[in-house]
Amino acid sequence: MGALAARRCVEWLLGLYFVSHIPVTLFIDLQVVLPPELYPQEFNNLLQWYAKEFKDPLMQDPPVWFKSFLFCELVFQLPFFPVAAYAFFKGNCRWIRIPAIMYAVHTITTLIPILYTFLLQDFSKTVAFKGLGPENFRERLTLIGVYVPYLIIPLILLLFMLRNPYYKYEEKRKKK
Repeated sequence: MGALAARRCVEWLLGLYFVSHIPVTLFIDLQVVLPPELYPQEFNNLLQWYAKEFKDPLMQDPPVWFKSFLFCELVFQLPFFPVAAYAFFKGNCRWIRIPAIMYAVHTITTLIPILYTFLLQDFSKTVAFKGLGPENFRERLTLIGVYVPYLIIPLILLLFMLRNPYYKYEEKRKKK
């Protein structure tokens, strides 16, 4: 019974992650790639507050490579969020394994250059970021702290899909 309870706890964590990701994507992230007239001023103000408060240069003046990640979030990830939330809240949905692995690998891959940029970029000297960005190590860590859950949860998802015996092995169907 303990393995089942542990699996259901992880599934609920993943379900909550995907549900919480929907408004963040719709109201914050996609402002970078969608026309501004789609958003009320309050959402634009929220984005501007976040970008300045956390000194996020990618959201203040997004480079093309970052916009490409957000475009992928719009086209591939956003439609997947409600499907994944449903599968994990419902439980016992082995069919989510391959799509979840694809999502996790894609998200982890996009977070690597983002976190690398936050950690090592000299924002004061880089023309591309116009001097925007964290000015000291504490500000860098704060900004990384905003993004790192989007690395850790997909990593947990990936390991869960690859290692959990329930998801690792499919039942053999009997031929009639």
